[in-house]
Amino acid sequence: MTSPTESLESLITRAEKVLQRWEQLLPEPVAPPDWDTQLACRWRRHNGRGYLQPVRHPHRLRLSDLRRIDRQKNELDRNIRQFLVGRPCNNVLLWGARGTGKSSLIKALLNEYAGQGLRLIEVDKHDLLDLPDIVDSLYERDQRFMVYCDDLSFGADDPSYKALKAMLDGSINAAPDNVMLCVTSNRRHLLPEYMSENLEAQVIDGELHHGESVEEKISLSERFGLWLAFHPFSQDDYLTIVAHWLDELGYARPMDEEAAKKALQWALSRGSRSGRVAWQFARDWVGRQGL
Repeated sequence: MTSPTESLESLITRAEKVLQRWEQLLPEPVAPPDWDTQLACRWRRHNGRGYLQPVRHPHRLRLSDLRRIDRQKNELDRNIRQFLVGRPCNNVLLWGARGTGKSSLIKALLNEYAGQGLRLIEVDKHDLLDLPDIVDSLYERDQRFMVYCDDLSFGADDPSYKALKAMLDGSINAAPDNVMLCVTSNRRHLLPEYMSENLEAQVIDGELHHGESVEEKISLSERFGLWLAFHPFSQDDYLTIVAHWLDELGYARPMDEEAAKKALQWALSRGSRSGRVAWQFARDWVGRQGL
């Protein structure tokens, strides 16, 4: 007959084997990024835990690659330089037409100033609730961080925008001085706007007062100190961008009449004259010549 002591030892042994098997199934702990060598990271979640995943191959866009957005480029570049030297600066909202260089400008500035300590953390919209956890580890770092959310917009009942509002200006916990929020969006106020909401407006003593729905939407975008608008390109602007990318991709000669005609047809088929469309056409056109 097995003694109580032997039964207990057998139970402990079996429990240890089960724990060993569970440990093999658990993911390896993720090491924090080495910000001395890593330029950019993405915030990721796995098994309910968030971590920073290094971006091994960041985009190599240069500021000189971005044409016909000189005003926006200069304003954001100035704001970043203030940020890098510890001067007062503002969080940034880049809004406007698709494909006009909003996200490309962020990537180009990272490459321009990475040597001066600029780093980037990309956060998806559905992870904005993790913003306090993301920035908490950055307080004591020597680097300067752009926390970047691309193509951001919220549904009418989306709760995550409140986390963004609190991070910008409204939480009891102050944001670190070495963190700047940079958001791109096709919407100026980041939230959908409806005709019916204008009916809530009132004129009081000759002044227009927006209704609560409109005020709520405006209050979010107003927390960004620097707004930069990006508008659709004119035909001349579009062709200038096409010519730049043809040259960068090794087109054998200056853009001729045939290439210009095909570039305009390409834009017409896509219903947009943008930097993205110009880049896509240049890749297609130079690739065809190679054949």
